Amino acid sequence: MATTVRSLHFFIVLFTSVKLLALAEGEAQFIHNGFQGASLHLGGIAKIHTNGLLQLTNTSKQQIGRAFFPFPLKFNTSSSGDSRSLSFSTIFAFAIVPEWQTLGGHGIVFTIAPSMDFPGAVASQYLGLFNVSNNGLSSNHVFAVELDTILSPDLKDTDGNHVGVDVNSLDSRVSAPVTYFSNEEGKNKSLELISGKTMQVWIDYDDVQKLLNVTVAPLKSPKPSMPLLSTPIDLSSIFLESMYVGFSSATGAMASDHYILGWSFNRGGEAQSLEISELPSLPPRKKERKTLILITLLSLITVVIVLIMLMGAGYIIRKMKFDELREEWEGEYGPQRFSYKDLYKATKGFKDRELLGAGGFGKVYRGRLPSSNLEIAVKKVSHDSKQGMREFVAEIASMGRLRHRNLVQLLGYCRRRGELLLVYDHMPNGSLDKFLFSNEKPSLTWPQRYHILRGVASSLLYLHEEWEQVVLHRDVKASNVLLDANLNGRLGDFGLAKLYDHDTNPQTTHVVGTVGYLAPELSRTGKATSSTDVFAFGAFMLETACGRRPVELQGYPEGGVLVDWVLECWKRGAILLTSDPRLEGNYVAEEMELVLKLGLLCSSPIPAVRPSMRQVMQYLNGDAPLPEIPRNFSSMGTFGANSEESAEVIMSFPSSSGTTTVRSFSSSNSILNQGR
Repeated sequence: MATTVRSLHFFIVLFTSVKLLALAEGEAQFIHNGFQGASLHLGGIAKIHTNGLLQLTNTSKQQIGRAFFPFPLKFNTSSSGDSRSLSFSTIFAFAIVPEWQTLGGHGIVFTIAPSMDFPGAVASQYLGLFNVSNNGLSSNHVFAVELDTILSPDLKDTDGNHVGVDVNSLDSRVSAPVTYFSNEEGKNKSLELISGKTMQVWIDYDDVQKLLNVTVAPLKSPKPSMPLLSTPIDLSSIFLESMYVGFSSATGAMASDHYILGWSFNRGGEAQSLEISELPSLPPRKKERKTLILITLLSLITVVIVLIMLMGAGYIIRKMKFDELREEWEGEYGPQRFSYKDLYKATKGFKDRELLGAGGFGKVYRGRLPSSNLEIAVKKVSHDSKQGMREFVAEIASMGRLRHRNLVQLLGYCRRRGELLLVYDHMPNGSLDKFLFSNEKPSLTWPQRYHILRGVASSLLYLHEEWEQVVLHRDVKASNVLLDANLNGRLGDFGLAKLYDHDTNPQTTHVVGTVGYLAPELSRTGKATSSTDVFAFGAFMLETACGRRPVELQGYPEGGVLVDWVLECWKRGAILLTSDPRLEGNYVAEEMELVLKLGLLCSSPIPAVRPSMRQVMQYLNGDAPLPEIPRNFSSMGTFGANSEESAEVIMSFPSSSGTTTVRSFSSSNSILNQGR
């Protein structure tokens, strides 16, 4: 009997496989209202739940999930003399549930590709399809429609909530913010991809008209009469004879659950509509349970504190281990406020074994939040003055809203006695300077360095021009550039940053920064500008290319100031001699020369000569030619200016052994002792 059952099961599986193969060979058409028993090729962390729900990715960081129809479909058969149309139609229902309510972790792509495997593909902005090396190659033969929840300026994304049409690259040929046309109201209405709500997507390609339509709507809404995107496109050169159809999704530093509830596809005509009532349901939101637990916990803590106060234990309260400094006005910044207790537990009591680094303005500790398991970095700095604290916390709250893939996310803060604690995303590979100047890390290749330079330049362009306010970082340097799991450069440490509105002038303030990165006009005016950030970025470019700090007091007979040495070599026609010896000549000469010359332009003592960060990005991307450096171009030493206006100079000085803090006071009006 058991043998008979096994034989029957074998023939059922064989029959199903033959049937699917026949579909692949002919005009393939299939529909899945849920995926119970579905034959799909799953990759990465993708899985099918018992109720038939397909989950591509979860809230794990830097992960990829894929699901494909398991057999190739016949598309472009021109080589065999068959004039079969390339038209296709597909419908799918999806939902993106973010780990944090307003912070999505990348998106989903529907793709038609020559393979179900993508060797070398990475997560984050490449969505499991490409990497920095093959993104954009015509040999990819990949068509995709992306539902993206992260703004990636280096991929020319329009915003952090868009649909894009991609060919061989995640630089979308055309994209649009997510909206749908309401047939009842006769107008477009917006949709938020990370709302956690289920939506439908219709993708229809007419090979006769060479026209692609992409339409999005809420799950229970009928198909809108007007598509979100309608674009002419000829896929005959993209599709090979055999292609696979499916989905890919990825997470980055932030993460989301990505779900597919149903999928219908037709190779030869209009796809069959999904049966909404048969689709599986989504699991309950994790955050809802956490919020209820947190509210209950806070209520219990409040009751306990009141009872203790009624018992006259005020003295004990003041001596509590986790006592914090809170003021009434901080209530408006609640979401950015962390409890000291959580940070204490996350860092295991700020033990030395969790220490990531120390500088002139504080120590940085590794931690993991007990409530969310999120890896963080906590920077402890001292503050003794209340003056300007409210404005400072307001700036922290503002900078916590910054969203860019090349910025270290500032998650919030905590105040306790004489300490201020800033909480950031943890970057597993640490700071760039460890790779450049320390033998404890391997040397970076030139493509990796060039990619890091472009990423940091992109983040500064975002801070200077693309956010709602102008953000001056004021401390751009290799030790403040951190590397994530994929060695993407992320600009961090906003402890010295200043904000002001567009079309206004920044005010004179305290001169802060690091020797070697300070623009000469700073000590005269005390006024930081986007141009002073550009000057620091120029020094950063040179140290990344040359493998030397901007200022070295010993060990270099040709001179301790890096920009002067590079300038002298350029004048002698030997600028490539300044490249990092650890590269052993393994670099693209044109790129190296571009970086070194651009570093000199950014390091000009005359602010008007320095390019803007937008121009820097154009030069690095090859979208504009680099202007010639005048033969009489010169630099000023990093110490060669006298203060003519009252300012407080607070800066750190890089050395081979660490970072020394240098303070020169000419004003008593100090906001914070840590160097604001």
